[in-house]
Amino acid sequence: MSTFEIRTHQTGRTYSGPHFFILCKGLNSGRPMPEPCPNCFVLTTNSEDLRESLFYLCLALKAGKYFSYYLKGSVIPFICITDARAVIKNALQMNEQQVWDNKILKLQKIEAFEANLKLQLKTISELKMALLRF
Repeated sequence: MSTFEIRTHQTGRTYSGPHFFILCKGLNSGRPMPEPCPNCFVLTTNSEDLRESLFYLCLALKAGKYFSYYLKGSVIPFICITDARAVIKNALQMNEQQVWDNKILKLQKIEAFEANLKLQLKTISELKMALLRF
């Protein structure tokens, strides 16, 4: 795979190339996000395909609790940028490209299904409220 770069996000800064954000503080440290927050890293890549691949890799690492081992701090847990970089690089070395591409496609389908279910639940909730109003 190609190279990527992780930096600490500065509020107000914009990025021109393909990028996404990784939460670095709290129990959800390691969660990839399309939009920035004050406590996050920014991961920039050379291509949109690599960005998408790394986004789903981070999502899988977060779901598998690979970032949890590196959490530090007693009040507000956080992950260091060097630890996040090491976790992502180790995961990239362990995955074969063809197998990972199949996993990415499956994760995309699962996320689309999850978004559809959330929309259905929202619609059902609105229907309940409309039914109960006089």
